[in-house]
Amino acid sequence: MHPAQPHSQPGTLYSAAETGQSSPRPVKTRPAPVSYAIYKDILEIMLEPEITAEAFSKLRQQPNAPLLLDVREPWEFQTASLPNSVLIPMGDIPSRAHAELDPDAPIVVLCHHGARSLSVTMWLRNQGFEHAQSLAGGIDAWSRTIDPTIPRY
Repeated sequence: MHPAQPHSQPGTLYSAAETGQSSPRPVKTRPAPVSYAIYKDILEIMLEPEITAEAFSKLRQQPNAPLLLDVREPWEFQTASLPNSVLIPMGDIPSRAHAELDPDAPIVVLCHHGARSLSVTMWLRNQGFEHAQSLAGGIDAWSRTIDPTIPRY
């Protein structure tokens, strides 16, 4: 042992100067265990970005049903649409959303197959519409699983 070096004690950390080493040895430390229980409340109140046609069909029958926002083009809306839906084409959402939609109300966004509605849903959420969800599979999924009288195109 070097005369200037202190006696080693198990579990004791010494500086490089104290041990006579030219550079400090890395000290391996284990991070404290993380309890994910603190996130439980947050995860319970967060909505999934998408809702299935089946789940929305049940919600739609409730007294405070979500607003159904159709983001397809007018010709698509005329071809096939769901009753009581509000048409705001995707391109108009940025200019109309804050004026025409309630950021505190539940909103289900609908398109043809679900891609545009998911994009609009994420945009709405970023704008403070925390209760927005996309109808997974769009009106096509609705027609296939809930109401076959809705035309498919």
